[in-house]
Amino acid sequence: MATSQSRTPLSRRAGRAAARAWRWLLVRNAQFTGWLIRAGVPASVAKAVGVCALLLVVGVLLYGAFWLGTLVLAVIAALWLIGRIDGFDATPEPEWKDGWEGYGLYRGDMRIDPGEQEDS
Repeated sequence: MATSQSRTPLSRRAGRAAARAWRWLLVRNAQFTGWLIRAGVPASVAKAVGVCALLLVVGVLLYGAFWLGTLVLAVIAALWLIGRIDGFDATPEPEWKDGWEGYGLYRGDMRIDPGEQEDS
C-alpha cells in the first residue's frame, strides 16, 4: 500500500533538478549544432563539434565535482583529527617529588597536597 508523502524527498528533488539541467544542456547543444549548420558547416562536422562541446562541459563539471568532493573530505578529515588531539592541555600532570616545600605532590613548581606546615 503506497502512502502519499506530504513532502517530496531531497533525493527526488535533486534527481529532477539534474534531469532538468541535462535536458537544458541537450537543448542548448541542439541549438548550437543547428546554428553551426545554418552557418554553413557540414552537418557531420557540426554534430561532432556539438558532441565534443557536450563532452567538454560534462568533463569540466565532473572535474569541479571531484575537487569539491576532495575538499569536503579534507575538511572532514581535518575536523576529525582536531577532535582527536589531546596534547593541548597546558597544565602539567601532578607528580610526587622532593621540591622547595619538601616531599609531596607537585604540579609544576607548586605543591598541591596539604602536607605538614612548618611552625615558624
